Amino acid sequence: MHRESKGHDHGYKLLFSHPEMVADLIRGYVREPWVERLDFSTLHRVGNGYVSDDLREREDDVVWRVRWQGDGHWLYIYLLLEFQSRPDPFMALRMLTYVGLLYEDLRKGDQLTPSGRLPPVLPVVLYSGDRRWGAATDVADLIETIPGGLEHYRPQMRCLLLDESRHRDDPLPEVRNLVSALFALENSREPSPHISPGSR
Repeated sequence: MHRESKGHDHGYKLLFSHPEMVADLIRGYVREPWVERLDFSTLHRVGNGYVSDDLREREDDVVWRVRWQGDGHWLYIYLLLEFQSRPDPFMALRMLTYVGLLYEDLRKGDQLTPSGRLPPVLPVVLYSGDRRWGAATDVADLIETIPGGLEHYRPQMRCLLLDESRHRDDPLPEVRNLVSALFALENSREPSPHISPGSR
């Protein structure tokens, strides 16, 4: 990876280490009714001292948790920051692995819901490469389908892909949103002439 790209990655990690950025990311780009039930004042980053050695090696990932309003349940947000120039065709498989490791940590730490179940996790891939993302976002789409009922046993997990380039022409929101401003700034930058598409 080019030195400039490494610095860019580190800068993104620092930005999304702030609860305001994570809150604006969810508010602005997860347009689903359940988002209205989140108490963003409770956003809390899950530190490296909490996650396992396997997850701790994922230095570019940021894990947050936030409470539901009313019942007090936690939602975990696994934010995977990807800054590759090319989409990873097996990203959905990687996310399945990371979320599985996170669930193992939550189980070992007795971080279960009052009913004894695992808490929900929102897996997010933030992609800032130059090429449009065309890879699968559901691990089920990576598994060969065999007729006769075997398809019922395929694992399924969809991750939320946020491809910056797809928001190039988005109008700025009426309500101040730091992530929208970041995307607009990133999409306004001219590609560096000394970085080829495959140099990251």
